[in-house]
Amino acid sequence: MATFNQTDADKRKQISVRGIAQVENVATIKNTFNRHLHYTLVKDRNVSTQRDYYFALAHTVRDQLVGRWIRTQQHYYEKDPKRVYYLSLEYYMGRTLTNTMVNLGIQSECDEAMYQLGLDIEELEDIEEDAGLGNGGLGRLAACFLDSMASLGLAAYGYGIRYEYGIFNQRIKDGQQVEEPDDWLRFGNAWEKARPEYMIPINFYGKVERTDTGRSKWVNTQVVFAMPYDTPIPGYGNNCVNTMRLWSAKAPQSFHLKFFNDGDYIQAVCDRNIAENISRVLYPNDNFFEGKELRLKQQYFMVAATLQDIIRRFKSSKFGCRDPVRTSFDTFPDKVAIQLNDTHPSLAIPELMRILVDIEGLTWEKAWEITQKSCAYTNHTLLPEALERWPVSMLENLLPRHLQIIYEINSKFMEQVALRYPGDFDRMGRMSLVEETPEKRINMAHLAIVGSHVINGVARIHSELLKITVFKDFYEMFPGKFQNKTNGITPRRWMVLCNPSLADAVCEKIDDEFITDLKHLRKLEPLADDMALLRNIQKVKQENKMKLATYIEKTYHVTVDPTSMFDVQVKRIHEYKRQLLNCLHIITLYNRLKKNPNMPFVPRTIMIGGKAAPGYFIAKKIIHLINAVGRVINNDPIIGKKLKVVFLENYRVSLAEKVIPATDLSEQISLAGTEASGTGNMKFMLNGALTIGTLDGANVEMKEEVGDENIFIFGMTVDDVTELHKKGYKSMDYYEKNPELKQAIDQIKGGYFSPWDQYCFKDVADALLYHDRFCLLADYEAYIKCQEKVSELYKDPVAWSRKCLLNIAASGKFSSDRTIEQYAREIWGVEPTRTKLPAPHEVPIIPKEEDKKKN
Repeated sequence: MATFNQTDADKRKQISVRGIAQVENVATIKNTFNRHLHYTLVKDRNVSTQRDYYFALAHTVRDQLVGRWIRTQQHYYEKDPKRVYYLSLEYYMGRTLTNTMVNLGIQSECDEAMYQLGLDIEELEDIEEDAGLGNGGLGRLAACFLDSMASLGLAAYGYGIRYEYGIFNQRIKDGQQVEEPDDWLRFGNAWEKARPEYMIPINFYGKVERTDTGRSKWVNTQVVFAMPYDTPIPGYGNNCVNTMRLWSAKAPQSFHLKFFNDGDYIQAVCDRNIAENISRVLYPNDNFFEGKELRLKQQYFMVAATLQDIIRRFKSSKFGCRDPVRTSFDTFPDKVAIQLNDTHPSLAIPELMRILVDIEGLTWEKAWEITQKSCAYTNHTLLPEALERWPVSMLENLLPRHLQIIYEINSKFMEQVALRYPGDFDRMGRMSLVEETPEKRINMAHLAIVGSHVINGVARIHSELLKITVFKDFYEMFPGKFQNKTNGITPRRWMVLCNPSLADAVCEKIDDEFITDLKHLRKLEPLADDMALLRNIQKVKQENKMKLATYIEKTYHVTVDPTSMFDVQVKRIHEYKRQLLNCLHIITLYNRLKKNPNMPFVPRTIMIGGKAAPGYFIAKKIIHLINAVGRVINNDPIIGKKLKVVFLENYRVSLAEKVIPATDLSEQISLAGTEASGTGNMKFMLNGALTIGTLDGANVEMKEEVGDENIFIFGMTVDDVTELHKKGYKSMDYYEKNPELKQAIDQIKGGYFSPWDQYCFKDVADALLYHDRFCLLADYEAYIKCQEKVSELYKDPVAWSRKCLLNIAASGKFSSDRTIEQYAREIWGVEPTRTKLPAPHEVPIIPKEEDKKKN
C-alpha cells in the first residue's frame, strides 16, 4: 500500500473559498469511504487494490453531489426558468474526481482523510480513466461550457453520445503512431447514473406515407432505443449541479423477431450488435468530414433522442401551457434554447419540424417560427474539408422524411432569396441547401444557418471571416443573425485544479474572487514589479517543470533539464496547425549547434504532442518525422542537454493538466485565417506561459489584452495571405533563397533523419515544396527571427517573469464564464443568476410526486 508523503500533501494547497459550506469533516469522509469499500465494492483492506480505493473515494465524493443534484432539479421545477440545451457530438471531459472536489470545496478534507488512511490521493486520482469523448478543442470547449453553465446557475443540460470507445489511445512504436482502442468503461464509471425509465425509441429507414388527414407518416422503420446515462456537473461553490445526459444505443427486445421464429436464436442475438454499434465508437476526425452512414446515424440518434426528451420536459413543466388533449407550443421558444455545437447536431432542425408538424399537428408556418426561434448555431471552422455535406442518396435511404422536410425548407428559402435578389441565379445556387455537383448533397451548414435565429463564430477574426468568405451571401441577406462569441476556458480546472500553487500565489495577493470572475486578475497588473511575487511565480513554475521532467523521464525515458526553456506545442496534428514549422525550427537550431557547438545558446526542451486522425497520412508522417528528429538530437553527444525533443505520447486532458502549468513558451503558429479560435492558447496564458504565434484565432484578442510587448507575434496576417495567394504563392522561391531552410528540407528529403530508409520522409518534403497549402515556407524566416527574440528574453529571468505575470493578469477575458454569460444574454435570452442554492443540510429535500418529471 502506498504511503502518503506529507511534503506532497503540503504542496496540494486547498484554495480557501468563501461561502462554500464544509459539510464534510475528515471523520465522516473516512467512514463513508470505508462503507463504500465494504458495501459498494464488497472488499476489505486485505484484498483491495488501488483501483478499489479510487472507486471508494469517487463514490464518497459523489455522495456529496447527489443531494445537491436532486435539489437543483427541484429548484428548476419550482422556478420553471427557460432551459438551455447544449447539443454536442463531443465532450472531452477528462477526469471528474478532482474537479468535483474542487467545485464542492472538499478537497482539503479528502486529502487529509486519505492521508490518515495511509493512501496517496494523487495516486488514486491518476487511476481514473479520462472520459475522452471528444477529439480536441470542440469537445473540450463543450466540457468547459458545462462547468460555466452550472457555476452561473443556468438551467442547462448537455446532450451527447455515450461512446463505448472514446478517442483512441495513441502509442508510439518505432516513432510512428499506432492507434489502440480506448476502452474507458472497462472498469465502470462511478459518476454516471443509468436512466432506463427514460429510454426513447429512435427510427431509421422505412418510407413515408400520407394519412387520411393529409399528414405525413414515417412507417416500416427500424427501431433502436436510446438509453440515457446522466452525469452530474457541479457548479463552483453554489451547490448547483446540472446534468450531462449521454445516450447509449440499445436494440429493442423484439429485434429480428423473424430469426427467433425461424429458430435462429444465436443470429438474432448477434444481430443486436448492429443496432448498438451506433454508440460504440467516437469518430477520430478533427476538421475533416467523412460521409459515413454510421456517423449520420450517430448524429440523428443523438438529436432525435434529445428532442423527444426536451419536449417531454417542456410538456411536464410546472407552469407550461398544458391542455389535457393538446399541448400549446406557443411558449416553446420562451422556455427552450437549443444550441447546436457545430453542424453535427444540425439534423435537430428537420427533426423538430417533423415532430411539430407530423406528430403535434402544427402548421408548417407555426412550426418553422418555433424552430427558428429555438435553435442557434455555432460554427467552428473555415476549412472547406470540414464542412458537412451529406449525400442525398444516403439521407433518402436512412431518413426519408427528413429529406422531404429539408427539400421543403429549401424550396421556401429559395423563394425568399429570389424575392430579395431577383434574377440572381448564381446566388441562389450558392445559397441552396441542396448542392447539385459533384453529387447531390445537403449542405448542413446552410441548413443550420437557415434554421437558426443566431449564427456565431468563436473568435472575433473568425466571425468576421465567416461574413466575408464561406457565409458571405447569408451575411448579406441576414446581417442581424451573425454574432461573435470568443471562446473561453474554465479557470476552475485550468488553474485551481491543475496549478494550485499558482492559484494560491494569486489568492495571497488579490483574494479568491478571480475563480468565479476572472477579470479580477487585472488587479495583478500594478504588482508587475513586486519582486516577491515575481520570485513566487518563478518558484511555482520551476516546481511544475521539475514534476513534468520527472514524468517525462519515467514515461518516455528522456532526461530533460528543468532549467531549460520548456517550449510546447500540444494540439491535434494537422497541417494547418503547422507542427512542421516547429519541426523546421528544431532542425535549424540543431544545425546551428552542430556547426558551432560553443555558440551562445539558450537551452530548450521542445515538446510536441497530439493525435493524428488514423487515415490522415501526412499528419501521421509528421509525427514520425518529429520522433525521428528527436532520436537524432537526443542522442547526439555534441548537443548534450542544450536541445531536447520530446513527443508527448497519447496527449489528453489529464496530461494537459501536467504539461500546461510547466510550460514557458506556448506555440500557436497556425496560418492566419485557419484556426477558428483555439483554447489551448488561453490555458497556457492563464498559467503564465508566453505565446509565440500568428495573428490567427483568439491570438488576435490575446495580443490586444496583454499588449504587443508581452506576446511574440510573427508572420503574415490574413490580408497578407490573401495577397500572397493572389500573386501566386511558390514555396520553391523561399526554399531557394534561404540556406538554413534549404538545408533543413534537404535533410528531411535526403534521409538524414531516417538512415534506415533514405526516402522515408520524401512525402513530407514534397508537401512543403510543391503543396505548401498553409504557407509554412513563407512564414519560416519571420518565425526563426521571432524565436531568437524569445531566447534573448529568456536570458533575463526577471523580465521574463514580469511578462508571465502580465499574461496571467490579462487572461480574464478568456474565461468560459464570460463566454457563457454572452451566449445567455445575447442568444438564449436568459440571465445568469449566479444563485447560490442552499446545501442539502440547510434545506430538507422533500420527495415529491412530480420528481419523475424533472430529470
